[in-house]
Amino acid sequence: MRGILPGRPQAKLQAVTTGLWGGTQIITYISGNALVVLDQPNRVLQTTYIEEEKELEAITFDEGTGKIATCSSKNIYVYKPYGRDVGAVKWSLQGTLPLEDHKDAITTLSWGSDEELLVGSSSLTLFSTRNGAEQIWTKRLANPSKFAQFSPDATLIASTGAYDRLLKIWRRLAFGSADQRFDYSYLPHPTTITGLHWRKPFHRDQTIENVLYTICADSKVRVWVPSDSHDGLHLWAEIDLLESIQPRSIPLAQQSRKRYTFFIDSRDFTLATERAVQRASNDDKEQVALAHLIEVANRSPEICVVLDDRGNMSAWGLESISCKIRKTSDIFNIAHVEGLHLHFAKGASGVEDNVQFYAFCGDKPDSVFTLLAHHFDGRLEWLESRIDYLFDPSPQAQRLQRKSIWTGHSHAIKKVNRTASGRALISRTVNDESVVWVQRATELGMTVHRHSTVSIKEHIHRTSILHDGDFVVFLHHESISLWDTRGPMAVEAARCQYYIRGKPLCLILIPETEPGSGCVHIATISSEMKGISWELRLPPERNAAAGRHLPNKTAAPPTHTNGVHLNGYATISMKEFSSFDLGSGDDLAFVLPVDPAGSAPVISGFLDTFARDIAISYTKSGVIKSWTARVNLEEHKLEWLLTSTVETYIHNPFLASGTSIRKAALVDAEKTSLSIWNTRSAQLEHEERFEGHGAIQDLDWSSTPDNQSILAVGFPHRVVIYTQLRYDYLDAGPSWAPIREIRIRDLTSHPIGDSVWLSSGNLVIGAGNQLFVQDEHVEVSDGLFPGLRLISRKKAALDIFSAVSRLNGPLPVFHPQLLAQCVLSGKLLLVQRILINLYKKLKFFTAGDELDSFLGLVPEDFSEDPEGTMTASRKEMHSSYADFAEDEDPDTITEEVAGQLNDILTRCQVPQLSSQEQFHLADIIECVGTVEMHRRSIDSNAGRFLLFFRQHVLRAGHHTAEQVPISWREITWAFHSGSQDILVDLVSRHFHSRMLWRHAKESGMFMWMTDLTALRAQFEVIARNEYTKTDEKNPVDCSLFYLALKKKAVLIGLWRMATWSREQAATHRLLTNNFLEPRWKTAALKNAYALMGKRRFEYAAAFFLLADHLQDAVSVLSNQLNDVQLAIAVARVYEGDDGPILRQFLKDKILPQAAREGNRWLATWAFWMLNKRDSAVRALVTPLSTLLSPPESPNFQSKLFLTDDPALVVLYKQLREKSLQTLRGAVMVSPRAEWEFVLHTANLYERMGCDLLALDLVRTWEFLTPPTPTIHSKGPPLSPAIPRHSFQLHQQSHPGEHQLGEFDFDPRKLLRRRSSLVVADLPTRDHIKDALTDGHGTGVSGTVLEESCEEDEEDEPKAEEKKKPPPTQFKEPDANSLLDAFGF
Repeated sequence: MRGILPGRPQAKLQAVTTGLWGGTQIITYISGNALVVLDQPNRVLQTTYIEEEKELEAITFDEGTGKIATCSSKNIYVYKPYGRDVGAVKWSLQGTLPLEDHKDAITTLSWGSDEELLVGSSSLTLFSTRNGAEQIWTKRLANPSKFAQFSPDATLIASTGAYDRLLKIWRRLAFGSADQRFDYSYLPHPTTITGLHWRKPFHRDQTIENVLYTICADSKVRVWVPSDSHDGLHLWAEIDLLESIQPRSIPLAQQSRKRYTFFIDSRDFTLATERAVQRASNDDKEQVALAHLIEVANRSPEICVVLDDRGNMSAWGLESISCKIRKTSDIFNIAHVEGLHLHFAKGASGVEDNVQFYAFCGDKPDSVFTLLAHHFDGRLEWLESRIDYLFDPSPQAQRLQRKSIWTGHSHAIKKVNRTASGRALISRTVNDESVVWVQRATELGMTVHRHSTVSIKEHIHRTSILHDGDFVVFLHHESISLWDTRGPMAVEAARCQYYIRGKPLCLILIPETEPGSGCVHIATISSEMKGISWELRLPPERNAAAGRHLPNKTAAPPTHTNGVHLNGYATISMKEFSSFDLGSGDDLAFVLPVDPAGSAPVISGFLDTFARDIAISYTKSGVIKSWTARVNLEEHKLEWLLTSTVETYIHNPFLASGTSIRKAALVDAEKTSLSIWNTRSAQLEHEERFEGHGAIQDLDWSSTPDNQSILAVGFPHRVVIYTQLRYDYLDAGPSWAPIREIRIRDLTSHPIGDSVWLSSGNLVIGAGNQLFVQDEHVEVSDGLFPGLRLISRKKAALDIFSAVSRLNGPLPVFHPQLLAQCVLSGKLLLVQRILINLYKKLKFFTAGDELDSFLGLVPEDFSEDPEGTMTASRKEMHSSYADFAEDEDPDTITEEVAGQLNDILTRCQVPQLSSQEQFHLADIIECVGTVEMHRRSIDSNAGRFLLFFRQHVLRAGHHTAEQVPISWREITWAFHSGSQDILVDLVSRHFHSRMLWRHAKESGMFMWMTDLTALRAQFEVIARNEYTKTDEKNPVDCSLFYLALKKKAVLIGLWRMATWSREQAATHRLLTNNFLEPRWKTAALKNAYALMGKRRFEYAAAFFLLADHLQDAVSVLSNQLNDVQLAIAVARVYEGDDGPILRQFLKDKILPQAAREGNRWLATWAFWMLNKRDSAVRALVTPLSTLLSPPESPNFQSKLFLTDDPALVVLYKQLREKSLQTLRGAVMVSPRAEWEFVLHTANLYERMGCDLLALDLVRTWEFLTPPTPTIHSKGPPLSPAIPRHSFQLHQQSHPGEHQLGEFDFDPRKLLRRRSSLVVADLPTRDHIKDALTDGHGTGVSGTVLEESCEEDEEDEPKAEEKKKPPPTQFKEPDANSLLDAFGF
């Protein structure tokens, strides 16, 4: 905890009390209806709210028992301590004591002996609180009491009423008797008595004579001691406070006549002197001050300290008070000093113009002399000093050190708002009491300081704070007011009436294009999406480093004349600027300003999607929209732009919050579910449910200086702070994690009202009357987030911005995530180079050494052309000279080198990697070694599959509970590999050539094999292995497989041998029949349905195949057995890849599932299987729902960031160059969509920490060169971004024509590289054939013509015109033509 503002102390004479109990100095005070208990400047022991009361009057602490008594005007509440023996002391309510007279008003409390409590009102009443509450004495007073205090030994009571000049001394006549009796005497004073103080003994049990100090309105302190007759007190001495301070340098007429006094009891003075002696150095100057102090302390005096409000202090020693005869030397001056900084309120008046002081010194070895200053304007200061410094007669720069200021509110806080810079905030209570706080750096770090108080009676609807807390805008129901808060009390500067349709929802600060101009625009938006803006003219904003502006000394004093001249500044005004309409408010739930996330409210002046958001709106149906705006001064209006729309599927959200860097958080209607969204990409980044933790009630955004987001999620009694993490597509890791949890239940019982971030990374929490300023440090522990441990191995704590920046940002090149993405990008040689460099570094690495994040590489190494890198021969590495190289370091990661490197990893801790990441690095090294062994015989896609299959198997080995199939991404790589025969062999060998169906499913083999003959042969291997997997060799296990292969005869033979089975005879007899006959088909179907009733689904599917009902078999395997892979495998084996049932299953089941889940890998595989290769390419880029008819609406999980994958761009680049059909699919993707796809992928790489790959992508990406379209009368152009004319009108006059039917394009002109890249797999069409023939066939590597990929292509009209042949010479496209295609 950095700082606590425990609540505004009441402006009451007995609002603060302190006492030494059990070696601990306890300070307790009242604030509103709360009592606050503290023991250190920044430690609250307990805050207790008395809900039945609005305001408390007095409080007192009993040093003997530790009990606390507090009261309102009607009731007394007694609290007793518990938990002291376990070191966590708290106070609980012992009982409530009401007064007999309900019209009476309590004003004062005092503890006596034996747990007695004296209550002062219009009577004096004595209660015993030892066992419950019992009234033991009461006496009516002539005047309601102002002071009533027991002497330390409880034999005397001193009491007086308001404005009384007679002090009544009550003397107890008997202790312990049921009949308590007191007699009394009077001590006359010349004017009103304003203060009392009883001298305290050294120890509580010590018996000393009672000495009373009284302070009087005549500015004198009087000392009263017992008289000889023992029936009262008599005057011992007087000290004139005015004469005590008379600075010679100031003329008498200009001297202040205000005086304050406090007393340092002998016990505290002695302890303070001992501490000063212990801490003294050998410095001569210090020795002089110390000698003076020791000389004073040897006389064992009581100290009376006199102060004025100009920083002058006079200290007097009172010696031998108990002596009957006073010598002149018994009152002596200790010091007279100037220049004390006691921070008296400037311009305070009335009851606020008062200060009470409480001096003490604890008896612990580290205790120092402490002075509490209770300022009645709502502050309680903790000041510390070495007593020799305080009383040093020579000049001292700093006699007192302010350790803390306790202030806050006197009612519960309901809202806290911050400035855009985060350097000031305003807190507002339930009764619209507002205080402006500014960020201030102290020795202990950043905290907040009270800047100004706003006193306003009318209801405040919304608040905005400007110019680092110098001005505040309040939106009321029918008017808006501007307040100048540069002084301690705010003054209203301007006001405008307004009218708006609907209820105003927010106040939004509009970004300015010219910072510091003094012109500010602010807007409100209503529930009907109508808005009004105002223009504010303010003085130039002060520099944050310069501190508070001070008015010119020659300026007039602060005035309030129609809001023009205030606090010495001119030109403060507010006027209505414009009104605007943002559309319909139907279904609107709320509009609110975004959290600025540390950015200044200044924009470039361009209104586009790159501008920072300033507001978000959300609807009841769960649609989040983000908005930005710009001030147009010429046209006198606000220009608004909708920057993003996100469909979240969360209905009736309870709460939402956005940030200016395109993040939003949403809480559902039950207040238990949190979802975090990236509004730029409409992605769901995190979802979490909080059952049993209380309702989510607050969301607050912040960000690091490098724009990494931080979110504080507020519950009633705790705040959980989340940080964004790098995306992790390989382990599907979370993208957000909690890094800190703040619990305030130990500090206060009041629920949290609101919280807000300061720019320094401190979270300010408002709960009840109090503000808690959290420090910016994150404890490094494994409990909340294990990844933090690796950040700080030496330090136990780290500041939050450093922690979040380390958990995000660029990864070291040897990080497993970066290496895996390099492999996917085809950079295996680079991965080898990185691992070789790592091997060289780690060979001689010792703990504590630095490890270069780049391992000697440069960013250009990541942008080398990856063509052929995975199958390169590396001639330069294997030249004849290589044999003579002296360096024994390996040049490739073979299995042997991988083993050596992993041995090193088991012994040493690699910097910048957690133990989990180091474990994954070892996996990758082992996999790279395996791929290297087979590198010459497999292609790049097979290499990708093999690497991630090995990694999948290694990780599955650590979680053996359930076999998880490999992802569709890896299946797709293998599907597009030309080395499938080798992959089948390697996968089979991995499973020891005993592959069962579960193994095949885990590897996805029957999804990626394309050769049907090999597929059926492998399926038969599975059938044999399934049959022989048990000792009894059950034919039931392999029935489905043999019947799918249509090898019923083999199955009959197996049943013939299964003599042990009860089902053998009947099954064998049934299988021998001819199932082409309807009778036996029916019998097979009956058996199938009977088996489904017994939930033997796989065996039931086998009988459906026996009856030649493939569709039913596929349906059972997919729906009941929930094994989609088996359903597809059976269909492929049974009817081939072009079978109607397989195609229907892919269309009706697989593609809609892919669209619902947002699984682009599954979708592209399914389209390719359907021979729709152009759609297979488009599925990687365009929204999947648009490729289906009817479109499938995506579900909530499809929004998750994991449905994206940067490797999609690698496959897209690869596939679009594969054939004419895929090239056509790529051309059907608009250049704008491709542009956004590449940029989005680059953003994903950046969020993953792979910034080097993002840079490589944008540096080396090759867009398709848009061809010059020849528009014919029969069809529109291919892509909306390619044409130069609108084709909508043309489409209306010729509906239903295919987009590509009449489009002339040459594949050799679309890509700049003239490689043999495409296979002519489009349907035979004359104009395309002519185009290819006329071009002499260059650039076409094959002429395989496959059947149409679109079902309606057979009916397309043939070209009627002769096409212009493409040029035979390749021409580099003009860069401007590419820019034109993007609308630039």
